[in-house]
Amino acid sequence: MRRLSALASLCYACAMTSLPSKDQIRQWIAENPGLSSKRDLAKAFGLKGDLRAELKRLLREMEDEGTLEKKARRFRPAGELPPVALLKVLAPDAAGDLFAEPMEEGVDRDAGRILILPGKGDPALAAGDRILARLSKVDLDDYTWEARLIRRIGSNPLKVLGIFRKSSDGGRIVPVDKGQDKEWRVAGSDDLGAKDGELVEGEAVGNRRLGLPQARVVSRLGDPSGPKAVSLIAIHQHGIPDQFPDKAVAEADNAPPVTMEHREDLRDLMLVTIDPTDARDRDDAVLAMPDTDPSNPGGHVIWVAIADVAAYVRPGSALDREARRRGNSTYFPDRVVPMLPDVLSGDLCSLHEHVDRPCLAVRMRIDASGMKIGHRFLRGMMRSKGSLEYLQVQNAVDGNPDTQVAPLVEPVLKPLFAAYEALKRARSLRQPLDLDLPERQIVLSDDGKVLSVAFKNRVEAHRLIEEFMVLANVAAAEELQRVKQPLLFRVHEEPSPDKLDALREVAEASGFTLAKGQVLKTSHLNNLLKQSEGTEFDELMNLSTLRSMTQAYYNPQNFGHFGLALRNYAHFTSPIRRYSDLIVHRALIRGHGWGADGLSDWDIENLDETAKLISDAERRSMAAERDTVDRYLAAYLSERVGATFTGRISGVQRFGLFVRLDETGADGLVPIRDVGREFFHYDPDSQTLMGADTGLTIGLGQRVTVRLAEAVPVTGGLILELLEIEDRPLPPGRAEKRGRAPRRMAGKADAARAARRRVVRRRT
Repeated sequence: MRRLSALASLCYACAMTSLPSKDQIRQWIAENPGLSSKRDLAKAFGLKGDLRAELKRLLREMEDEGTLEKKARRFRPAGELPPVALLKVLAPDAAGDLFAEPMEEGVDRDAGRILILPGKGDPALAAGDRILARLSKVDLDDYTWEARLIRRIGSNPLKVLGIFRKSSDGGRIVPVDKGQDKEWRVAGSDDLGAKDGELVEGEAVGNRRLGLPQARVVSRLGDPSGPKAVSLIAIHQHGIPDQFPDKAVAEADNAPPVTMEHREDLRDLMLVTIDPTDARDRDDAVLAMPDTDPSNPGGHVIWVAIADVAAYVRPGSALDREARRRGNSTYFPDRVVPMLPDVLSGDLCSLHEHVDRPCLAVRMRIDASGMKIGHRFLRGMMRSKGSLEYLQVQNAVDGNPDTQVAPLVEPVLKPLFAAYEALKRARSLRQPLDLDLPERQIVLSDDGKVLSVAFKNRVEAHRLIEEFMVLANVAAAEELQRVKQPLLFRVHEEPSPDKLDALREVAEASGFTLAKGQVLKTSHLNNLLKQSEGTEFDELMNLSTLRSMTQAYYNPQNFGHFGLALRNYAHFTSPIRRYSDLIVHRALIRGHGWGADGLSDWDIENLDETAKLISDAERRSMAAERDTVDRYLAAYLSERVGATFTGRISGVQRFGLFVRLDETGADGLVPIRDVGREFFHYDPDSQTLMGADTGLTIGLGQRVTVRLAEAVPVTGGLILELLEIEDRPLPPGRAEKRGRAPRRMAGKADAARAARRRVVRRRT
């Protein structure tokens, strides 16, 4: 564009010997929006001397007429948008296209619709994102402007969720995010009638640099201490879509029946589902049997059948666009925000017992050592023989079956566990990362109050399903590579050298060793975990190892899965709750010619963007789920303020210590002012604090006794007071021994004054 503008400028300069007409000026500005200042115009038309003064008069006249407007010393046709503008991304339309609206003051918001044209390598955008974009005008019926991304400013950073506090001149919003300590001021005309103590969502207004930021209330969300409010806060705070568009709901409600076309009849197979007691959907069923092929002695045949979501969620449909936008289901202790409407996730796609359900299935053969020696994928119709639960299955194989599962023990459960024993042998050779991190379970009453917090008891039935699902996911990735279909791999890269060095320091400080100077394998990390197993550092080493890991993500390119020690891995087994699995299902359908609902050309062209979008959505859900658990734990502990607890130091920072409590697994902060009676030096490399007077060293994994000083349910924050370290009270500092106040580290001003006093003494 710059090269064309320079050429056009040369042509105009050669041709013009008098003042240009208003039409010529308007044409130049329209064609060269980046060269529209008075100097640019004078140069373009070759104007000098008195003609430059005449040009200034003519431009002012055009401003007065309203045909031009001036902004930042540049001119543009009145009512039109600048060549580069700050935009707010709107929700996708029915066709899935993203549009935007201008955010700058003084810009005509009725200048026409703005379509965002995604470029190769651009990040995925979502409703509410603010972007800086280059605009160009087009003459089309549907939209007037095309926008190309320059950079994303941020994902809706000007929203605040908090408690409204009424005042005479309006009120203030106190943020519920424990990372925000600044209140927002609300004018009386902008409070939307909010009541004191009500949970509200606010939006920034104005551009004040001094004083409190200003906001207006855009949504009233009710009593923050009321039932179900905790997860509602997380949903709004993290921008998780929780309302389905009418068109998506209508498509789900009117889903056509599935036929047997392209399907094999699997309804006679003894497939069963095994899920948690509180399972909200059932998308995988399993079956195992001895392999009767004489060439595979001691081998097994394993079936994994997965709900055929692709039969109902067609590419490009409203359901598909909404599922892609959500990326996954988000689970809270009191509710689930599903990826699909309940008529699909809870009924038509869910593999309920004794009803026909469409599925994608894989038949896999493993040898006696648990190694997969073959697989075959198919599209079928199944009928589950039982909706079972983990503990129910475990009790049955341990010799205590209930009436429901007793008839299934011999024909179904024993062959399943025999195949699992073989898979365990293969797993021990593969050596995937073997972390032992118990999962918390929060039990709520009907009115949303926390009744108890405990750790879930994992049994072998859990691990059986995990191993079957891993095997099916590997088979799916290998199959799609075989039939040369694009897919989304589940990628988990190895830890960075810096994180490994940090883990090694923690290990050495705890008396353990981690191999150095060789290619890292999961077996090295497992060896470290075995060294700490049964010791007081067991939990610390598991947490530290977890923190050293990179976060898994989705990508069309295969970079392997470090944690599982697998070269080929894709998510195939949970299409009801993960969009990535739906993409894999569609790729299998397309690769085998099982119907017109396979991977579309648009899916393939936008695979990179989809991977980025759903990876971000997964992180968003994880953050929301974590914040919700923190708030429930704070609510549970708020009635025990002043009580003492035992725990371990899980984090060390300059501003204080993080302690994980033994009883609940909750994390609380001991502010640095409450750590001890002396100044502490912080060492970021070893993650320790060292007392300036006593030399006391505080580090990760040490056992502590703390007092709960504060618990704030609305933010999830816990403030603790440190009482003992390794069953010993904190030692007094030297200043305290002499009866003086504890000394503090000199600040810059104190240090400067001390230096000046030393100079004066030397001179005298």
